Amino acid sequence: MNLDTSILSDEQLAGQRLILGFDGTTLNDDLMFVIDELKAGGVILFSRNIKNPQQVKDLCFSMQEFAKKCGQPALFISIDQEGGQVARLKKPFTEFQGNPYITTTDDALVFAETTASELKSIGVNMDMAPVLDIVPESINTSGIMFKRTFSHDINITSQLGCIIIDKLQEHGIMAVGKHFPGIGRTILDSHVYLPYLDIDSETLFSSDLVPFQASINHNVAGIMLSHILYTQIDDKFPASLSKIIAYNILREKMGFKGIVMTDDLDMGALKGFDIKTVLGCIIEADIDIALICHKNPNREIAFKAFKESFKNEKLRQKSLDAISRIFELKKAYLYINT
Repeated sequence: MNLDTSILSDEQLAGQRLILGFDGTTLNDDLMFVIDELKAGGVILFSRNIKNPQQVKDLCFSMQEFAKKCGQPALFISIDQEGGQVARLKKPFTEFQGNPYITTTDDALVFAETTASELKSIGVNMDMAPVLDIVPESINTSGIMFKRTFSHDINITSQLGCIIIDKLQEHGIMAVGKHFPGIGRTILDSHVYLPYLDIDSETLFSSDLVPFQASINHNVAGIMLSHILYTQIDDKFPASLSKIIAYNILREKMGFKGIVMTDDLDMGALKGFDIKTVLGCIIEADIDIALICHKNPNREIAFKAFKESFKNEKLRQKSLDAISRIFELKKAYLYINT
């Protein structure tokens, strides 16, 4: 399919800014609704969507075929496959102990090459990994990310993270670094609460942001924003809604030109924000993709909000810029031979 914004409807363009979760293990009514009615640009797989390798391969193939039949661009098919604590694919897929056990270049290469091969074999094209967060030694085991990070050392994290990014992407799997601008210092779980971090930008740039800058230098496909409120940087909105963090810092100061996405909008950290306000912030902050992981009304609300943005001249241009970045990535990874 020709990824030309001039021949796609506003509904199709709006849907490209969504990566959505769904229920079921086959191309069922819910998944068809996500693809055909909400025009989603991508989906995310969870354990609830996976039974075995052949089933998930059939699922991925059938959804891509259905998208093509509906006149939709090819889908981002994403998954959280970090290894260890967060890994949706279980045996007979390879099970790794997780980032704390990746300590050498060889460890990182084995993880990335094995993961890329297994994801590609079933039709998944995007891994919501690697975790680039840093848990300081002073926080250590009390940090919420302790079991998911490489090291408290920014240089080791940068090195291992970039090896994984390079190898995943070399094998056709888009990598998404997370959770910008770093949640390793947090103790509260943003799945439930909205954590606050009282840290200044100078400290962030000299520590937490170092692995993210390294990932940008290695052309990471995407970066996921955290649901953390950094009080000294933006005392009103968490990173996932913050123009200061998503645009001023990530885009302008750090030079990131790939896709920027939120963490799951269904998480408890955002329960104090009205969903329409959330979507307005995302559009205004030049955040490309909203991630909504569950079957609920937020999926439709987000689709309508993105569609409405095309009626405003300024917001329309913002939306077209976001879709341009999305399409550049799809051309590079999903339309290689077309």
